[in-house]
Amino acid sequence: MWVFGYGSLIWHPGFPVAEQRIARATGWHRSFCMRSIHHRGTEAAPGLVLALDAAPGAHCDGVAFRVAPGAEAETLAELRARELVSSAYLETRLPVMAGDQPLDCLAYVIDPDHGQYCGGLALEEQAQIIAQATGGRGPNRDYLWNTAAHLADLGIADPDLQWLSSRVRELTA
Repeated sequence: MWVFGYGSLIWHPGFPVAEQRIARATGWHRSFCMRSIHHRGTEAAPGLVLALDAAPGAHCDGVAFRVAPGAEAETLAELRARELVSSAYLETRLPVMAGDQPLDCLAYVIDPDHGQYCGGLALEEQAQIIAQATGGRGPNRDYLWNTAAHLADLGIADPDLQWLSSRVRELTA
């Protein structure tokens, strides 16, 4: 069983990993397009979390994780509890490429018809929200900074996350 991580799964998979590879999902982009009312914000003051948002011609580089053999059922249950808390994500099978090897991964993508979807927010608006929001798993800014740092450590460029990381640091200094 393979799982595609593009946000917090990169730095906190939460399941036993047997192997990981840099991988690319085509037709999707990583975006702060989901209002977080549980983990990184509240219903009164939503934060933002990353999601895969469909975008023809785009791609998202992330990490494909192979779940340790024997841990598939437990991993699936834990991922569903974590990712499907508000039904804004859709669980799907996603073809990705790890180098020249195709992999069929489990992935969580945004439902653009869900009330928490907020695609198209300007980067400055995203930064203002992220700088202020806090939820059950802590400050929204920590989620951003952890994701941006781990992408950089892996050599995965994401100019929007780099800009947001710098801007949120300015706003919270």
